[in-house]
Amino acid sequence: MRMTLKALAALLGYPSAELQENAAAIGAVLREEGALRKPVLARLQPLLDAMANDDLLDLQITYSDLFDRSRRLSLHLFEHVHGDGRERGQAMIDLGQQYAASGLLLDTRELPDFVPVFLEYASNLPPGEARDFLGQPAHVFAALAERLDEREAPYAGIFHALLALAGVKPDAGALAELKERQPSEDPAKIDEEWEEAPVSFIAAAAHDMGGPTGVVAKIRASNRAQKRETGA
Repeated sequence: MRMTLKALAALLGYPSAELQENAAAIGAVLREEGALRKPVLARLQPLLDAMANDDLLDLQITYSDLFDRSRRLSLHLFEHVHGDGRERGQAMIDLGQQYAASGLLLDTRELPDFVPVFLEYASNLPPGEARDFLGQPAHVFAALAERLDEREAPYAGIFHALLALAGVKPDAGALAELKERQPSEDPAKIDEEWEEAPVSFIAAAAHDMGGPTGVVAKIRASNRAQKRETGA
């Protein structure tokens, strides 16, 4: 499960030339670890194909249109759970402290509830704990999967995969409550609300999280090792 979570975190990061270059290798990681069944992997293939073959600028525009311009598709978990309530700030602090208590301090400008960061943390947990951790926001993952399916966006495959890894059925009441809330979709308002720079977490100890594209670095390191062994 470890590398599968890292691969999903990478795919959910902002599209880059590095991510495009390693799309096939990420797909191989997903298949080889065997944490996901074939039907779930099949749902991820359109995204892997798009990452490998589509124009990078088009990928970046699509990503921004989905996740930066729509609060209903926000990749910040507490946006869905707490909205603009004051509980959101405390929840952010608690999650950051949970990361720190495990010795994983983030050297990133992203907030701790950003899904790729959340997945990077989960990837460092034992499998049972990782499943429990993923199960906590399962209703958010289910809502995002449904909303992305409605838009025929291949990113939906990531959230179906997270639900499969969690192995739990989303809480029906929490899911219904989330669906009833209709956050603002006004782009001007979103820009105003998000214009402040996110909180930074500075690394005070060594760790191997590697950020949302950490799996790319691991794949490259593995390839370099293989070349040294074969004398290529």
